[in-house]
Amino acid sequence: MAPPLGPVATIVIENVRIFDGVHDTLARGNVLVRGSKIERVTSGPIERPPNSEVIDGGGRVLMPGLTDAHAHLTMELNTLADMEKADSGLMYANTVVAAKQRLRNGFTAVRDMAGPAFGIKNAIDAGVVPGPRIYPSGALVSQTSGHGDFAPPYAPPKILGGHGSHFEDLGVFAVADGVPEVLGAVRGQLKKGATQIKLAGGGGFMSDFDPIDGIQFTPEELRAAVQAAKDWGTYVAAHAYPSPAIRRALDAGVLSIEHGHLADEATIKLIGDKNAWLSTQPFEPGDVPLSPAQAQKQKQILGAWPRILGWAKKYGVKVAFGTDLFFGPARTNQANIMLTRFARIYGNVEVLKIATSGNCELFARSGDRNPYKEAKLGVIQEGAWADMLLVDGDPTMDIDLIADPDRSFVLIMKNGTIYKDTVRR
Repeated sequence: MAPPLGPVATIVIENVRIFDGVHDTLARGNVLVRGSKIERVTSGPIERPPNSEVIDGGGRVLMPGLTDAHAHLTMELNTLADMEKADSGLMYANTVVAAKQRLRNGFTAVRDMAGPAFGIKNAIDAGVVPGPRIYPSGALVSQTSGHGDFAPPYAPPKILGGHGSHFEDLGVFAVADGVPEVLGAVRGQLKKGATQIKLAGGGGFMSDFDPIDGIQFTPEELRAAVQAAKDWGTYVAAHAYPSPAIRRALDAGVLSIEHGHLADEATIKLIGDKNAWLSTQPFEPGDVPLSPAQAQKQKQILGAWPRILGWAKKYGVKVAFGTDLFFGPARTNQANIMLTRFARIYGNVEVLKIATSGNCELFARSGDRNPYKEAKLGVIQEGAWADMLLVDGDPTMDIDLIADPDRSFVLIMKNGTIYKDTVRR
């Protein structure tokens, strides 16, 4: 991605149709950006401040930047072999590329749900590296033999004097057993700057030892993690596929269920009854590179996402969109393609709301740990952060425009800075 084209003191975007991330219909108008925020949104002319930069939108659609509620920037373009090297330099180099690629594809904010993303977040916020805003979880907290335990099976558990895997050294995972260790692991991520905590409440298809339908962490361990996060003003998200694991997490006070593909209808309804979130991903074969054993485990969840999203829509459950891309290069626009799949269940406008204001409502539940709480994200409103896309076409009518960001997104702005502009250049 080329260096940013701004910032300038003021930018006026005129003659656009605005999807504000909240309302169902487009509104013709103009937008004034001053510094990093949106100062005015009006249906009438905006007086151009002296020395302001003016962009004629040509009747195109202006919308908030896209967001991803389940990203892994430090793993997105790295293979397992890349991350297993003693020198982590390659991992971080690929992370910089992943951050640039995400912004180039129109994603202006992500919730990073496992990985050492604190440094790249700080570099992006400082303007050193182009990339999306990051809500980092830090290491995924897992039990021995759980979704985050990549130590070999012959190694003694850490609680019995063993040493964890290299992924724990990197800060991708943190294996903890019992309430004291769980508290230490959670507090350790908060100390590093985690905006929310990610726990493995059940098995997964990338991990070697745990059945995907298993339940992980005791109720006491889960409640301890929730309390530690709550004491810092934030929340816990739990990786869980089957109903028993989801229900245990919800009973402990977990706010966000990640995945949920093996849930039954009553459990999806329960997520809504608990005022929690279903943060899920429309997985299809080939989205991530898998070994034969991993692909065999993944078969249990493939094809489930339309079912659980249908139930979520039926019961009004709050849904967040995420990708969960990791461990190897995919198509550069893979996240965009995955987002368009939601339109098989929801209308185009509802999909756009989920990927903008909806996800950002969940992000904001990090409370005082929210690094961007100074203004709203995911909306085009006065006082909000100036994170916006100018689309050549109308995504409320043709959601597939989102899947082709190189062509469709003619202007990309984040924090009031222009990172792409093919309208004038």
